[in-house]
Amino acid sequence: MKNIIKVFAYLLLGISLLLLFFSLNFINKWNKQNNQISKQLDEINDLVKIEKVEDNENTIVKDESSTLKNTNLNNVDFSELKNKNSDVVGWIDVKGTNINYPFVQYTDNNFYLTHSFDKKYNDAGWLFEDYRNDGFNDKNTIIYAHSRLDKTMFGSLKNTLKQEWINDKENYIIRISTEEENTLWEVFSIYHIPTTDDYLKIKFTSDNEFENYIKMVKNRSIYKFDTDVLDNDKILTLSTCYRNNEKLVLHAKLIKLEKKNTTNK
Repeated sequence: MKNIIKVFAYLLLGISLLLLFFSLNFINKWNKQNNQISKQLDEINDLVKIEKVEDNENTIVKDESSTLKNTNLNNVDFSELKNKNSDVVGWIDVKGTNINYPFVQYTDNNFYLTHSFDKKYNDAGWLFEDYRNDGFNDKNTIIYAHSRLDKTMFGSLKNTLKQEWINDKENYIIRISTEEENTLWEVFSIYHIPTTDDYLKIKFTSDNEFENYIKMVKNRSIYKFDTDVLDNDKILTLSTCYRNNEKLVLHAKLIKLEKKNTTNK
């Protein structure tokens, strides 16, 4: 009996040591990857200057009724970023979060789930536009990223679920800059749901299909935003993981754009 107890104790000790080894290995890997992301973000911020741009003769207001239409746009020069990573297609800034990064686009939606901005393997991944999207020419443009515990990538998107974020209407702003244009978007829906792909449509066969889609995502929202979405509007979708087997989703509509002068490029 004593021998059985001793064997059981050794077995328990062995399992505990094994679990400790794997835990320490996981923590070490996590910290190493986080440090790599932090280093890349520092390098990117040293390369890029974000300018606030006031309305001018190139500005087109898409929604005159929006109380946020006078918000300045962001303008980013992508030449240095393109030298770092030719997959760069834009820069996104989500008010009231830490999201202020370049985003990329690849030939599939898998590569940047496990590769960072330098294209090296990293579980943190990077922000990426759906490979099906043609720039921002589609009805719905989708951007994905992981929800990191250190609040990098889309880790701080969960801020939008907090009452203090919702109470400040100045937070309902997303600024995007691409090589072709600078745009301003206004949030109209935020929710988390069990994983599904019914919100990942980028094209719609009719106005009626688009209207039904907007009705669906508005009904899911945790807060009823006072923002109308019309048949001729373009929308933006941000998607990330939330808890186990859930997605956190944010939708916004285009309210202002400014075409860039690309004749000298």
